[in-house]
Amino acid sequence: MAATLNSSLPSARPAEALNRRLITCDDPDRRDLVCGGGALAMSLLLAGLLGGSRPAQAQALAGPVPELDEVTVRIVTDSYQFAVGPKTRKVESLLIEHFGWGISPDRSPGPTMISEFGLSMHATSRRGEETRRTLVDFGFTSQALNNNLVLLGMQPSDLDALVLSHGHYDHFGGLAGFLAGNNGKLKTQLPLYVGGEDCFCAREWTSPPVKGDFGVIDRKGLDEAKLTVTSTERPSLVADHGFTSGQIGQRSFEKILSPSAMRIGIKQGVGCDPKSFAADGKPDLIPDQFQHEIATAFNVRGRGLVILTSCSHRGVVNAIRQAQAVSGVSQVHAVIGGFHLAPYQPEYLRETLAALKEIGPDHVVPLHCSGEAFYEMAKTEMPTKLVRAYTGTRLTFSA
Repeated sequence: MAATLNSSLPSARPAEALNRRLITCDDPDRRDLVCGGGALAMSLLLAGLLGGSRPAQAQALAGPVPELDEVTVRIVTDSYQFAVGPKTRKVESLLIEHFGWGISPDRSPGPTMISEFGLSMHATSRRGEETRRTLVDFGFTSQALNNNLVLLGMQPSDLDALVLSHGHYDHFGGLAGFLAGNNGKLKTQLPLYVGGEDCFCAREWTSPPVKGDFGVIDRKGLDEAKLTVTSTERPSLVADHGFTSGQIGQRSFEKILSPSAMRIGIKQGVGCDPKSFAADGKPDLIPDQFQHEIATAFNVRGRGLVILTSCSHRGVVNAIRQAQAVSGVSQVHAVIGGFHLAPYQPEYLRETLAALKEIGPDHVVPLHCSGEAFYEMAKTEMPTKLVRAYTGTRLTFSA
């Protein structure tokens, strides 16, 4: 069941069953409608159905992607942390800083970071005197997200863009409570980048260990928060510094496992427009193919791409290849995020590692759904490239 987002909601779980989603360009029969001249007509249709403003079209990539002097990625929420490890270390040019925990020599123990099965990352990019701040994904709960942002000293009012990688609750669950807790503090018409209409479908978790409701985004709630929902089916600039991959094609050996199903249609003003999907059979509940999934990337001058994969349902290698192709930058400085390798067998992990070694990133930072089996294998296969990061870790990539 969808909740309703409004400024009176506390930062609690019931406030977080709210969030939405957008469209796909993989289906050639729908490409003209969704990605070409029919996009405006589709947006108007959605506005009528859902009672909110139509999705804005993102600024498409045109020419070279921006070159940046520095990109700092902070892991706001991840599955766990390690509080007593070394606080700071450097791996070649990469500065790694861990948060620690909520103790101090001059006071009693206080609040510390909250970890959960979800992911949120904050990127600060710098080009000359320009600084931009982007929040990518929102974790599973706003309790974790809001708590951690405060402890990390991050001001939501400074944000220049929000990005939702895909419509899974462990990535959008914290959004509603984040918006409610920061009502009136965010920049007016702050863009929220999404990758396709299916981002907004209601979802059910269909895999072990427990099947059940997996949430839905409240589009009206986003409107009330004065966000500009921004459609980025195609590669697009983000806050003038970064860029989205656009919808990720299937170019490699990688196979999609579908742990969830999406419910096509609109109910009580939330959900996804059924006219945005192929008409064959018109199934009410269909397995996720994650056609709307997007990665977010930055180009560090002289180093190459820093790619935030988020969850990689469509494949971490596919996400990297997409970012390389749309940017024209072949050098990969770092790949950070969930690689979605936990469900796969060892042979698949080895194939992924071989592909990553061929791509040759300087740093590989697996988070969230990457899985311990992959981490252990990567520690043997690419020990100098593998970086361990946790909730609160800050990674600084400099030109």
